[in-house]
Amino acid sequence: MTTNATKVALVSSVGGHLTELLALRAAYEDLPHFYVFNDQTQFTPPDGIAVYTVAHAERDARVLWNVLEFARIFQREKPTVMLSMGAGPAVPAALVARAMGIRVVYVDAVAATEKPTLTGRLMQPLADAFFVQWPSLLAKVKGSRHCGSIFGSS
Repeated sequence: MTTNATKVALVSSVGGHLTELLALRAAYEDLPHFYVFNDQTQFTPPDGIAVYTVAHAERDARVLWNVLEFARIFQREKPTVMLSMGAGPAVPAALVARAMGIRVVYVDAVAATEKPTLTGRLMQPLADAFFVQWPSLLAKVKGSRHCGSIFGSS
């Protein structure tokens, strides 16, 4: 792998956000990548794909611990881009990514139909590319792009 090769850090909480992230698998499955979750999950990655687990933080002091965890993981893995659908681990991961010069791509949840999610609002200034799944949100999220629903409903 050359130094300019793309390597993707896939950051997600477990549950619905992970389901949405996995729905985008075709976009990253041929690239070197790894996953970081904020809890244990039943997800089994393909052979050779690393999975890390960080502390589950709920807008508390553990978010600061997450920053340290992401710094250690990103230093080890050396991603060039971070992709997240949210929720909890997205913000500390994005803070670390920005500090390390890693591009940040955020896709707000399909459930955000009338306004961005809280994580989306926090991620807006941190993301190099911000996507919404509903066209009605384009005017409400400055600089966003519409990607359509990852489930094909918007």
